Amino acid sequence: MSSDGFRPLDEKSLVEYIRATPSLVSKLDGQLDDLQIKEVGDGNLNFVFIVVGSAGSFVIKQALPYIRCIGESWPMTKERAYFEAMALKEHGRLCPDHVPEVYHFDRAMSLIGMRYLEPPHIILRKGLIAGVEYPFLAEHMSEYMAKTLFFTSLLYTTTMQHKRAVAEFCGNVELCRHTAQVVFSDPYKVCQYNHWTSPYLDRDAEAIREDNLLKLEVCQLKSMFCERAQALIHGDLHTGSVMVTHDSTQVIDPEFAFYGPMGFDIGAFLGNLILAFFAQDGHVSHENDRKSYKMWILRTMEETWNLFHKKFIALWDENKDGSGEAYLPQIYNNPDLWRIVQGKYMEGLLHDSLGFGAAKMIRRIVGVVHVEDFESISEASKRADCERRALNFAKMLMKERRKFISINEVVSAIQQIE
Repeated sequence: MSSDGFRPLDEKSLVEYIRATPSLVSKLDGQLDDLQIKEVGDGNLNFVFIVVGSAGSFVIKQALPYIRCIGESWPMTKERAYFEAMALKEHGRLCPDHVPEVYHFDRAMSLIGMRYLEPPHIILRKGLIAGVEYPFLAEHMSEYMAKTLFFTSLLYTTTMQHKRAVAEFCGNVELCRHTAQVVFSDPYKVCQYNHWTSPYLDRDAEAIREDNLLKLEVCQLKSMFCERAQALIHGDLHTGSVMVTHDSTQVIDPEFAFYGPMGFDIGAFLGNLILAFFAQDGHVSHENDRKSYKMWILRTMEETWNLFHKKFIALWDENKDGSGEAYLPQIYNNPDLWRIVQGKYMEGLLHDSLGFGAAKMIRRIVGVVHVEDFESISEASKRADCERRALNFAKMLMKERRKFISINEVVSAIQQIE
């Protein structure tokens, strides 16, 4: 055990930890003799244990002091578990239908105990690779984003409340710095951790580093990411941070949470749907050409933004006379002006989302950590073809995002590339 009380757990030591923790014992109804524990963390950072007993179950997530997929050569603060627990609780309060409940948090051990999302829940990314349609995905994700982003912004809160919350989450600075590095910096320069499908994408990666217009755009996005404390964002809202069934959608892993630009969350989700779209050609079979599934992905992307827009505006209208201090009703006091204000706000948010989504796409192709959508395509040349189409679209999207008036136009642009 380290001097701060931290020790990494394994299946055996976790049993003893559970025995000594009343909040976890109660979730198992005190029945500990037949526990089944399995470590399933396949992500980049943490240990994740599934604990199942005869009378209950939960998940234990423990943060390590380094990036798990790289090793101790890349240290990472354990304090991220504190911010993840706080974000889960706050987002769970605002949108309980789509955030798993937290049962226990131990700051010294960097450990969270939370609801086990039992089968048939799977990671959304794996479902997209398998070609599974989720009919409520757009409805659920739009609700999650609308509620968590609106209710933690100055559209709803007072300046005092907002500043206090911003100050609290400023402590997650190391993960913010990490995101700024791997999303907005490393892909645009020579970096030892960057990799891509070589030799097929060698020239494409070099072109990223030589594209001055792209660099001008990404520096604006980096500045916005680092400086704009708009709402409490998840901070890593890709398709690997969502678990789904046919009728359930649960958002997990908000350890990168902080007060940042709303578009970073929206863009991360939409950008990863676009990656899934371009990966589909690498997963075709004689039985399934994936064409109808690709159309479903585009519809889901379109519906997610359109439903988010509708729900966000509805929340704004319902609370326009409340405590939010961004747009005071005494100033914006006629319907025409109110609609103009909302229209400009949402147009800017769409453009922010497209820019951040493009940055997330680029980093997943030529940066340090890639996505299973592409990595599971075994034939390198085929994988590179899929990645190149996604990369070219992302570059265009980042540079020309302001010309798009609606998400429908973005979908049309994707179809034209195809």
